[in-house]
Amino acid sequence: MKKNGWSRKDLLGLQELSKEEIELLLATADSFKEVISREIKKVPTLRGKTVVNLFYEPSTRTRVSFEIAAKRLSADVINIATESSSVRKGETLVDTGKNIEALKVDIIVVRHNCSGAAVMLARQLRASVINAGDGWHEHPTQALLDIFTLKEKLGKIEGLKVSIVGDIAHSRVARSNIWGLTKLGAHVTVCAPSILIPPGIEETGVRVTSDIDEALKGADAVNVLRMQFERDTESAFPQQLEYFKNFGITTDRLAKAKKSIIIMHPGPINRGIEIESAVADGLNSVILEQVTNGIAIRMAALFLCAQANEYIKKKVTNLLKQHEDTH
Repeated sequence: MKKNGWSRKDLLGLQELSKEEIELLLATADSFKEVISREIKKVPTLRGKTVVNLFYEPSTRTRVSFEIAAKRLSADVINIATESSSVRKGETLVDTGKNIEALKVDIIVVRHNCSGAAVMLARQLRASVINAGDGWHEHPTQALLDIFTLKEKLGKIEGLKVSIVGDIAHSRVARSNIWGLTKLGAHVTVCAPSILIPPGIEETGVRVTSDIDEALKGADAVNVLRMQFERDTESAFPQQLEYFKNFGITTDRLAKAKKSIIIMHPGPINRGIEIESAVADGLNSVILEQVTNGIAIRMAALFLCAQANEYIKKKVTNLLKQHEDTH
């Protein structure tokens, strides 16, 4: 293990990380937060490195945030839109990854609609792979920026009561947040219509309810998830107005919650469906601060993975040299 405590060339999910690794990512991001607040926002940390953003799904915040993060670290950045690439001609994810790696790229940031895509790619490549969201599986940097924002606002994570409200079943954001928050000692409640609660989720250590007022009562923060109506292939989801009536975060509902409750949302927001505009834009909302903090978190992820990969490559080179010397 490297002396800074990070030995992974890839960031694939929070389920596999230890509490100490998560804390190291947060601490590293904290130092980079100071960098992005300067007048000159660049450091030479990844000068000479190349980062590719390979996105198979639409993205605004995540892709732009990774691009800015890489550029703040002085890396070269290439964005690949799969709709105009050889993916349209039937090229597989692994073949695309290997061809990108053959161009001497150092880090591939991948978003894919299939769960496990980032893990599969990382196993095939020597380049670092960072998961920018894979299917319903995980979205580690989103959860990290959520946790970072909570810690920045409330000073700690351990002991906090955090409610996650919305489409839990299809949410990679929910899964990553659950892994990260519980490992750091938070008490997590998930709240959704029963059809949007995945079976067995209690085994992750969360409390489950379908009563929004119960979820908000005593909560230090609520993370409001986007309703993913595009996933509703069987017309099983509640109607939009019905959902807002029963689960929407409104000023009336917040009147019964803690006055200091933190309102979060990973974006994009469906105003009037999962959250009222007055709440999204209100004094308790940290939604835009989450976006800003995403740059620092992604700088930390790029830096730590690139540094660990350099260490691994040097170690392999030295081992090969020793082997040659003994033969």
